[in-house]
Amino acid sequence: MAIHHLDDSVTQPFWDNSVTPRLVIEPGDTVVFDCLDASGQLSKTSSVDDYLTVDRSLIHALNGSVFVAGAEPGDTLQVEILDMQHKGWGWTGFKPGFGLLSEDFDSAYLHHWQLEGDACHFGVADIVVPFEPMPGCVGVALSQDGRFDTIPPRINGGNVDIRDLTTGSTFWLPVLVPGALFSTGDCHAAQGQGEVCGTGIECPMTVTMKFDIRRDKPVRELQYVRQSPASKTDTAGYYGTSAHGPDLFANAQNAIRYMIEWLVGDRGLTPAQAYVLCSVAASLHISEIVDVPNWIVSAHMPLGIFKD
Repeated sequence: MAIHHLDDSVTQPFWDNSVTPRLVIEPGDTVVFDCLDASGQLSKTSSVDDYLTVDRSLIHALNGSVFVAGAEPGDTLQVEILDMQHKGWGWTGFKPGFGLLSEDFDSAYLHHWQLEGDACHFGVADIVVPFEPMPGCVGVALSQDGRFDTIPPRINGGNVDIRDLTTGSTFWLPVLVPGALFSTGDCHAAQGQGEVCGTGIECPMTVTMKFDIRRDKPVRELQYVRQSPASKTDTAGYYGTSAHGPDLFANAQNAIRYMIEWLVGDRGLTPAQAYVLCSVAASLHISEIVDVPNWIVSAHMPLGIFKD
């Protein structure tokens, strides 16, 4: 069982089953991926203007693909996340027309984070979010011929942004083409359930994964297991907001709007800072979806990230 390394000199911002893989491995092998931030274009000194001029055709700057010998359509690719290490910095941002509350914010905002060990420093009000890394994009090549962008998630996985795919987690994807052709990237140092402003703590990262083929575990889409605890933020309880109505998307919007109002009024943040913090630390929950005609969506903000 070999250990392989893929540097970040080549990125793949698309899914395409005709592309020659960067690496061929055997089942049981481990791959160390050096991943750029999701854009592949920003740095710890980038400005909001740099953020606004990012070439979206280069998103996501994935590393891969990896051909797993013996994997055939109908098989399941098993991936264990063994380790994820940040490189000291990250960013969170939003721009007009992007994010859950795109209609509420008409200007762009870019926030820089300092990452030290297991701490993500917000730089405002002594707020510290635990380092809970996850690759936003994990996917295999699609069976359809052609080139597909990585922005929406699909049957192949892709831009799933599931915070539970963290160190120690194992996930399974359907193999759709010979060799699977796996790629990963879009790494986050932390992210709330929902990634509401459109970004988590986006950052370059070194990701170590082990690969196997399963023929006894058919899956039609991504499945995973995560060990406890569910989050390192669960140390001091939560502040919750809720919203009702027949539209889950509108309810999610309102639950986050109420959370932003609380962060501004109670914690002294600006609306932009509060929106970013919600994207990184707040978690959306469908609290109730059975009492016609209205459903309930709740947002939880962990109180343990605040100094007091």
